[in-house]
Amino acid sequence: MRRWRIALAGIGLGLSVGWATVQAQTAPGPLRWAAQNDVLTLDPHSQNHATTLSLLQHCYEGLTRFDAKLQIEPALATGWTVMSPTQVRFQLRRGVKFHDGTPFSADDVVFSFQRITAPTGNLQSYVSGIQAVRKVDAHTVDLLLKAPNPALLGNLTDFRIVSKAWAEKHRTLQPPDFRAKQENHASRNAMGTGPYKITAWVPEQRLSLVQNPEWWDAKNASNVTEAVYLPIKSDQTRMAALMSGEVDLLTEVPLQDVARLKADARLKLLMGNEVRAIFIGMDQGSPEIAGGSVKGANPFKDRRVREAMNLAIDRLALQRAIMRGLSMPAGSLVSPGVDGHDASVDAPLAADPARAKTLLAEAGYPQGFAVPFQCPNNRYVNDEEICQAVVAMWARIGVRATLATEGFSTFSARVQQFAYPLYLFGWSAPTYDAFPTLQALARTRGTGADGSFNYFRLSDPALDALIDAAAVEMDPAKRTRLMVDAQARIKAEHYFIPLHHQVRPWAMKPNVSTLHRSNDRPEMRFTQRR
Repeated sequence: MRRWRIALAGIGLGLSVGWATVQAQTAPGPLRWAAQNDVLTLDPHSQNHATTLSLLQHCYEGLTRFDAKLQIEPALATGWTVMSPTQVRFQLRRGVKFHDGTPFSADDVVFSFQRITAPTGNLQSYVSGIQAVRKVDAHTVDLLLKAPNPALLGNLTDFRIVSKAWAEKHRTLQPPDFRAKQENHASRNAMGTGPYKITAWVPEQRLSLVQNPEWWDAKNASNVTEAVYLPIKSDQTRMAALMSGEVDLLTEVPLQDVARLKADARLKLLMGNEVRAIFIGMDQGSPEIAGGSVKGANPFKDRRVREAMNLAIDRLALQRAIMRGLSMPAGSLVSPGVDGHDASVDAPLAADPARAKTLLAEAGYPQGFAVPFQCPNNRYVNDEEICQAVVAMWARIGVRATLATEGFSTFSARVQQFAYPLYLFGWSAPTYDAFPTLQALARTRGTGADGSFNYFRLSDPALDALIDAAAVEMDPAKRTRLMVDAQARIKAEHYFIPLHHQVRPWAMKPNVSTLHRSNDRPEMRFTQRR
């Protein structure tokens, strides 16, 4: 299996990815880190949600991880051997303990695989293609694959290992069903092997971390011994906390304040592109749009309608007026910097309202139609403002979208219940590979080949065939071609409405140094304070 090397793509905005190093020394008090969104749960197998995974990576670890240069390296595994195309043997790290002192062993890996594949969670895509995990001995496991899996090592970074003994003790053998608002002990408590222990979580207020002195990689630990994560929804309140010194690190900077921060000598600003696409999804499977004006038919099943709604969007106007120039207009759900990105497929559609009206008329909707439109208001950069602008653009072609907004915790649960026919969404590629995006969002759901986040009722056998072929193709060039062809088909059929790829500015006090991560997952192990 090849070692993954990731080259972050420049985006022509004069941005840079930076890491200022400082001499490690003990710093008093917790580092206070603020952003817009809260975690949804402390269960590492429950929700495929970037903020949740970003915080939980400090507590829970995988067999592999990304190093400072975004290369795959060993974590809870020390190495791996390809025994056959469908059998990979992992040697587990000895001497590792969970935060309660319980030794880490092969039993925990086998149990965690059984747990993450439970239907009540939605992180199955990270172990997709793995048929079974078999214990060889206390410190060796075999991953038995359904077929050769070129994405295996990257996917394993988000296959987090849970203590079997702890889960059995607290009767949390599988993740609770978030859609049904279920909780169990793992929803509010955590037990990992990682560099930090989660000591408290008060939803919508704070999450507290304290350094694990028994961490197996303690020689590379940060001098940040305590950290507090503060979810602050309001842009003004987050900025006030930063400017007053109440927070040390802010990783969701309001775009309107970037120029002011650049000129403020009291603060430092790091900027870089994020491997996250912001797009609009549509229910393309239901016989009728719930809450819409069209009865007995679903306009989103018609490619002409989907194309019209795409052509109505002026992405350059969104970039200029809503994103303050800090976005990359998109034609694909795969961002620059991700293996499988193709610049020609990602070229955004030019706005053409006249052509959009013609397409709607050809589809049988010369007067347009009405439809509900749902949007989170505390998850993505300027999410509510984007939705407001899109509503106005659609109105010009006769699509009358009724906008409703809500916090992401309830929004996410409702999306997973197939409750919304039209909604704004975002998707990151934390493994820096296009395949999980295609498999999770665009593969037909319920066939055993993933589709874990296909809440759009999208089903295209030709697209499935491309995705399935990429899943097992070990030749890098052929595999990339298959992923690009899948993206091209998605674009030609207008299955989604891509808007842009996000740019992330991070601000911090001068005595704080961190590594900007394009997966939008700040890591305390790469953070220092002097």
